Amino acid sequence: MSKGHVLLEGVPGLAKTLLVQTLSDCIDSKFVRLQFTPDLLPADITGTKIYEHNSTSFKTIKGPIFSNFVLADEINRAPPKVQSTLLEAMQENQVSIQGETHQLEKPFFVMATQNPVESEGTYKLSEAQIDRFMFKLLISYPNKNQESDIIQRFTEGVSHKTTKILSGGKLLEIQDFVPQIYADEKIRNYITEIVDATRFPDKYDLLLSDQIEYGASPRASIWLTISAKANALLQGRGYVIPKDIQDVVHDVLRHRIILTYEAESEAITTDDIIKKILEKIKIP
Repeated sequence: MSKGHVLLEGVPGLAKTLLVQTLSDCIDSKFVRLQFTPDLLPADITGTKIYEHNSTSFKTIKGPIFSNFVLADEINRAPPKVQSTLLEAMQENQVSIQGETHQLEKPFFVMATQNPVESEGTYKLSEAQIDRFMFKLLISYPNKNQESDIIQRFTEGVSHKTTKILSGGKLLEIQDFVPQIYADEKIRNYITEIVDATRFPDKYDLLLSDQIEYGASPRASIWLTISAKANALLQGRGYVIPKDIQDVVHDVLRHRIILTYEAESEAITTDDIIKKILEKIKIP
């Protein structure tokens, strides 16, 4: 709804891939899964040109990136050149194949997964690349009751079938409508104060200067506003309230705040920082 992309982080086996596949199955659109590996090349994603002897010309063969829903599985396993190729598509909605620019189909949505534990054979995403994702979602372990349901579904032959409930055209209409959701000036000020507090915590009497290396970029303010509008629409409202911001602020900011070495050594997380900021900033 927000035209943003999502980074999913969680250990293997938590159904991150199944989650994205199920989401795509509910929307009438093309889905592709890209398994990222260290030997993957940019052309494996974008496509390439091949020479045809019959026509004595080059023909463009488009790669799997030309889909609506793209699952970039284990994105941190691919080398930086491949990562940047995908992120160019995410940012510009276009790819370049040997000097020719090709527009991607709409809607275009990337959900990338990464394993936070394993480090062997991985290439860490840079801060600039991570900033391209609207959300960073943390997938945690299920509780005991949920795990019991999982066991039943996958060991007793219980089948579940998804159906198409939304067309690509209708999704584009929703995406065009989201910016029209009303956000009052007080709401905009609330957002700017939250983001500004990640950069200059001393201004807000927050003792976080020794924990924050770099604060959130202006892109954070934009995504925080857009995602709050989308959240308001999901709640059946045509206007944004502070609760909408609080519902999405952790997902928008957790990967945009860079911690100091001291904070990391003390096991402080960006979610801890965001919680302290929300407690300090006055709610309009």
